[in-house]
Amino acid sequence: MAIAYQALACQANYPEFILSQRYFFNMDICNNPPSPAAMSNKKNFLSINTSLWRFCAAPMLDWSDRHARFFQRLISRHARLYSEMVTTGALLHGDRARHLDFHPAEHPLALQLGGSDPAQMAACARMGEDWGYDEININVGCPSDRVQNGRFGACLMAEPDLVAACVAAMKAVVRVPVTVKTRLGIDNRDSYEELRAFTAAVAAAGADALIVHARKAWLKGLSPKENREVPPLRPEWVLRLKADFPTLPMVINGGILDLDQARGFLDRLEGVMIGRGIYQNPWLLARVDRDLFGDPRPLPDRHQVLAELIPYLEARMAAGVPLQAMTRHILDLFQGQPGAKRWRRTLSENVHRPGAGIDLVWRAMPPPPAETSVITNLGALDR
Repeated sequence: MAIAYQALACQANYPEFILSQRYFFNMDICNNPPSPAAMSNKKNFLSINTSLWRFCAAPMLDWSDRHARFFQRLISRHARLYSEMVTTGALLHGDRARHLDFHPAEHPLALQLGGSDPAQMAACARMGEDWGYDEININVGCPSDRVQNGRFGACLMAEPDLVAACVAAMKAVVRVPVTVKTRLGIDNRDSYEELRAFTAAVAAAGADALIVHARKAWLKGLSPKENREVPPLRPEWVLRLKADFPTLPMVINGGILDLDQARGFLDRLEGVMIGRGIYQNPWLLARVDRDLFGDPRPLPDRHQVLAELIPYLEARMAAGVPLQAMTRHILDLFQGQPGAKRWRRTLSENVHRPGAGIDLVWRAMPPPPAETSVITNLGALDR
């Protein structure tokens, strides 16, 4: 309720913003309002108020952990971040804090769940909401053998009624959005009619959005990596699906490599999601806020992002997290810049050595441009 009042108060200060059920209000604009000169550009000002899912960083198993997400948030204020998939069994019987803890700066943040028992999915969705996540997402897209053996992931496309039951059970116990991430189909069950029937089932159950990886998955014969590359992309199916379900927010994933491609879908869909494109080139995020959200603030600087990351690395190392568990996510920070090869090599060859610490990160960092002032105490943990 306090957040709602804050939003209304902020709307009073900035009446051009329109709040509605379909659109969200980014509270960061209240805390860091644009300059009067920037606000005079109404096109930029209005575009910050936009769909929850306008730009999303995809959940990636073993990669999109809390350290990667904190780093990504330093580059983009507005991108919606997703956790790596967490199974219901891990939450119900394992170390919940290890799987669910995150830094407040990561918001907006979604928790992706893997499971197929409606009661267990509901219990874990409630757990995720109580932990502070902004969305609960159901994994119906991962084709790996490990996931299939647990009866979740892409194999659930064959059981739309079960997925719908999970959505309904989760919606009954949480107030945050419940979404589904899926493929176009599986194996020989890959007709548009079957995709449409699946979508109809989850929509009727109350799903708040559908995130579609625009290619099918083969459950046998292809590795997860091959399943991201071999089946052909069919973005036209996602657009057709949106036409058939105009009130269901829809996000496209798969094969989108840059923001120009992303922008091409945003006049017909509520959002785009990029995974490995971001991970392999994290600086792709640097233009998201300006180009896709109309945020008039200056673009970030690589060296300043690293300076803001340092206090986080120090705090997590003090909590027992190995430095190499975090620096693996920043190896491509300086991709395409002078000194990038030395940066990557210095970290890769030395971060595992006993006693490796923050001084290694500073030594590896390429010299900043002459006009850049790198400040080491920017207070990233309070951002």
